[in-house]
Amino acid sequence: MRIPAALLLLGCTLCAQQQIPREELERVVAAQRHLLADWAGLNRFGSDNTEVRPPAPGENRVVFFGDDTTAAWTNFFPGKPYLNRGIARQSTPQLLVRFRQDVISLRAKVVVIQGGMNDIAGFVGYGSEGTMAENFTSMVELAKVNGIRVVLASLDPVCDCYTNQTKLRPQGKIIGMNGWLRDYAAKTGSVYLNYYAALADGRDFKKEYTSDGLLPNAAGYAVMAPLAEKAIAEALALPLR
Repeated sequence: MRIPAALLLLGCTLCAQQQIPREELERVVAAQRHLLADWAGLNRFGSDNTEVRPPAPGENRVVFFGDDTTAAWTNFFPGKPYLNRGIARQSTPQLLVRFRQDVISLRAKVVVIQGGMNDIAGFVGYGSEGTMAENFTSMVELAKVNGIRVVLASLDPVCDCYTNQTKLRPQGKIIGMNGWLRDYAAKTGSVYLNYYAALADGRDFKKEYTSDGLLPNAAGYAVMAPLAEKAIAEALALPLR
């Protein structure tokens, strides 16, 4: 498939302005092409959702809802009534648009929300802590009015172990957003899931838990899984607010 000239120019501009590594150019262009056709990613899980049966009596259905870290999670809780609704390179406004389709309509008891890294990177426009906070607030309010308990997961750390990740995703902004998520979870009766503390050495992603400095590897997900299970159990024990 030929890459439209406008998309190629946009990809090159992004690489120049944000110093995206050259090898990411094709992925950037592909992402921009997809945005033109389906900005919020509603087509990604639309047909899959129609095949999901209603929850059985007593079933504690959980939806993991987020961006790259969620999307890349393989060996995803086998045997558990958990659904993965992660889409790579999505930002929080896109998550908000598809929240009803990919969380509420699936009749989840708990939603684990993780996002914001791509807002910081500016993949679909610059995202400040304030705009991210508004989007998280809207998702939490939608969940609670529909009887869904909320787990707010921290953003993961990053490191320059392999390529320069911190230039595009400054570590201070990640820490600042995590502080907001922690405080907002406490304010709203949600559970804060602190992946960051388990994956970080200081401000850096522990090299043994990542293969690119951005996403967890198998060892990283092995650390995250029991933390997620604990957070889900805590959420199920909370009264709805």
